[in-house]
Amino acid sequence: MTPCVRGVSGGSMGIRILLGEYCNLMRQGLRALLECQDGLEVVAEAANGREAVRAAREFRSDIALLCVTMPELNGIEATRQIKAHTPNTKVIALSVHSDGEMVTEMLKAGASGYVLATCYVEELVRAIRAVMGGQTYLSPEVAGFVTEALLDGSGAGRGPNGPGLTPREREILQLVAEGRNTKQIARQLSRSAKTIEMHRRHLMQKLNLYSISELTKYAIRKGLTSLDA
Repeated sequence: MTPCVRGVSGGSMGIRILLGEYCNLMRQGLRALLECQDGLEVVAEAANGREAVRAAREFRSDIALLCVTMPELNGIEATRQIKAHTPNTKVIALSVHSDGEMVTEMLKAGASGYVLATCYVEELVRAIRAVMGGQTYLSPEVAGFVTEALLDGSGAGRGPNGPGLTPREREILQLVAEGRNTKQIARQLSRSAKTIEMHRRHLMQKLNLYSISELTKYAIRKGLTSLDA
């Protein structure tokens, strides 16, 4: 697992950025592109959501640019934790998902921006500067979906939260979908195996899903994880 690393500082007082992206090649490419821009500095990297939360607390970056489908802890849950621990860090989601559900869930978690991974670097830089200026930035391709979801209420109750899942149940759902067994999840979350089993039973009952394959399909469908994360 790639650890969080400090960026090479040029001594400037520019916008400090944390990159949370599970693909090493994508993360390295983003870093190179962003550090070519005046006033932007990548101060930390993270290969999964848990690393991103730790890096946000350690480096106190101005911006956390997070992939939504990071392993171990997805971008939605990572955003919630980052905003709880470091509220001054502004989060921008970077995602291939353009549907209103995913965008509204990220915004409800505390994100200030949502940019599609297919965008050009100029748009990403524009989003970073807009968010630093106190604005909310949405890629034009997703803004219409969000407006429609808010107006007709179609996003309510159908996002990754599911029917009232707790944050812990969402974490366990993602880890189950990524192939962790009860002992592994218990060790990772510093909880007993009995507690993890209790949470898993509750989330299965709430979702009316009773097999690992069903839970995995649900997590992928809701964007909590992906097959290649």
